[in-house]
Amino acid sequence: MKESLAAKLDSLARRLEEVNATLASETATRDLDAYRKLTREHAELAPVVAEWHSYKAAERDVAAATEMLADPEMRELAESEIADAKARMARLEAELQKMLLPKDPNDERNIFLEIRAGTGGDESAIFAGDLFRMYTRYAERNRWQVEVISESPSDLGGYKEVIARIIGHGAYSKLKFESGGHRVQRVPETEAQGRIHTSACTVAVLPEADEVADVVLNPAELRIDTFRASGAGGQHVNKTDSAVRVTHLPTGIVVECQDDRSQHKNKARALALLAARIKDVQTRAQAAKEAAQRKSLIGSGDRSDRIRTYNFPQGRVTDHRINLTLYKIGQIMDGDLDELVSALAAEHQAEQLEALAEEAA
Repeated sequence: MKESLAAKLDSLARRLEEVNATLASETATRDLDAYRKLTREHAELAPVVAEWHSYKAAERDVAAATEMLADPEMRELAESEIADAKARMARLEAELQKMLLPKDPNDERNIFLEIRAGTGGDESAIFAGDLFRMYTRYAERNRWQVEVISESPSDLGGYKEVIARIIGHGAYSKLKFESGGHRVQRVPETEAQGRIHTSACTVAVLPEADEVADVVLNPAELRIDTFRASGAGGQHVNKTDSAVRVTHLPTGIVVECQDDRSQHKNKARALALLAARIKDVQTRAQAAKEAAQRKSLIGSGDRSDRIRTYNFPQGRVTDHRINLTLYKIGQIMDGDLDELVSALAAEHQAEQLEALAEEAA
């Protein structure tokens, strides 16, 4: 193991001791904000330090077995123990490198999920509805909460556009690679000749912005309009101006929310969505400035990227970014996304490790 990595791990071990001492002190809970920060730091440090201690234990096993090599009767046993300990060290070092990779600061945030029908007319809108159900079912599997912010239903089912807020620990870390173009190949219900059609939708996943720290909304730069909600919702929704449209004048970004009967709640949700979109624009602008850095295999998240194809006649789903094909389209459309999500995360992690190795070379 490189000295720089070992030194960093020793530093983390010392920091964990400091955190443990502070948490055990009588004054730990006097400042609740500081206490929460310390407990989060403890949760992040503890597994890393535990692996580091295991690595050092394996090192000690190698040293002890090496001393036994001089004894002819113990040589065979010593060589076996050395081989086992070195294998453990290699595995633990690889795991430690992964654990020390830079973390996305947005990973634990809630998200805004936006799905829009693209090419393909009514079939695209129906597919948008299928995608929304897929993500909703995935959220249910993770015990996340889904709040519809706005929707524009299609006449034949599905959505021309649907925007939802998904509330749950780690929602962004799981779904951040879903942004892009999703293509479907199947025989539409409206197709009399039984021909396979290709349609597309775009998906955007935005981390919810921290209203205080991330995006400051200047009231002078906002135009807020109220109007009557359209579609289902009962007499109250359709007879009062409860729907809210917010326009951010400097960027031209427009958001609407009409899901709730309360104008106040709709305004709050619209402002949260606006902050997330502004944060997304700022983040992508920053990423463009850092174009000299190695591009991730996962893709840029550009909404025009074709990232995945759902082929119903063949029962397959193909993610084009990592060349992964799964023949379980029924389960995936029912929200079983774990295999896809894990594969994308693993590829991203491998890309990060390769970039770090190149920097160190």
